[in-house]
Amino acid sequence: MQTATIAPPTSPKRSATLFPRDQWYVAAFAADVTQQPIARTFLNEKVVLFRTAEGQVAALEDRCCHRSLPLSCGTVEGGGLRCGYHGMLYAPSGQCIEIPGQDRVPAKAKVKAYHVAEQNQIIWIWMPVLDGAEPDSPPPVYPWHEHPNYKWGHGMYHYQAPWQLIHDNLIDLSHLGYVHLKTIGGNARLHMTAPTKVTQDGDVVKVKRLMPGSVPPPTYKAAWPFGDTCDRWQEIDFHLSHLRIWTGACEPGTDSLDDPERGGFHMRGFHGITPETGETCHYFWSMCANKHPDMPENIKEVVDQTRFTFDEDREVIENQYRNMLDFGERASWLDIHVDVGANRARRIVQRLTESQEDRQLTPA
Repeated sequence: MQTATIAPPTSPKRSATLFPRDQWYVAAFAADVTQQPIARTFLNEKVVLFRTAEGQVAALEDRCCHRSLPLSCGTVEGGGLRCGYHGMLYAPSGQCIEIPGQDRVPAKAKVKAYHVAEQNQIIWIWMPVLDGAEPDSPPPVYPWHEHPNYKWGHGMYHYQAPWQLIHDNLIDLSHLGYVHLKTIGGNARLHMTAPTKVTQDGDVVKVKRLMPGSVPPPTYKAAWPFGDTCDRWQEIDFHLSHLRIWTGACEPGTDSLDDPERGGFHMRGFHGITPETGETCHYFWSMCANKHPDMPENIKEVVDQTRFTFDEDREVIENQYRNMLDFGERASWLDIHVDVGANRARRIVQRLTESQEDRQLTPA
């Protein structure tokens, strides 16, 4: 493959103001949104998430229309959120429905509300180009959180780095043999030389790597009775707002690695990457795993080792970004053979943001 020197892939100043919109992004896991308001920033917009007493999830701009106190400083009461300054009560629609000591509530007493959807234990938020625009598609479906063959756990990170650096890391798993030797690593040279098939369907990039004859890494050995070798696979699907990574291994020669119904040890990772600002992002992850019938339950061990693995990734990515800032214009990048999938993903993000910017600049 011919290599090429490229400029740093994101400019913090530019990416701080422009992200692909008219998209569903991950806002939280369902279990984490309760009647205690949560303050988060998505795509440079301050949002408060909360769950009403009836169980409805709502998202409002995090600002009271009266004196601008964050609504996340307030409390949930029945079907709404009460501001912690003067007690104005807001419905999930964003309309103020009560002002203490005042009978009449002005129609303009309201804040922006966001469309949210709770599905498969994930809460999605629609981030439109135009305020108030209705979603033009349903939220993504992720059935593995409720699949009878799996148990799962989840977590969240706040990254001091742009969201696309995490895309790069997850799409290219060749780094496993260098960064994750204590958990899901394995032979570094095998990871770097494994044949990689990259395909694209619309705005979805798929990366597939098959590694028969691998040495099972520590996480696999702890969860499954592998011997000295295993036949290993990695299948990565990049979607704009999230990635789905299906990894695992089976006993050598027992199943075809191209068989979608193959047996063995399976790990299905969900990775919701939601920009906060141009230099920070939220990373929502979950891991589903199956259990060998003759071994104890393994999900706690798998989730704990997954968390340790992602701690290692976070250290790498945040150090990477600090170095990019320190070197500035000198921080050019050189492509190698493992970058094909990540570069395709970057082109999708670039195309969508540029198209969106063109629409906004074109007079109606």
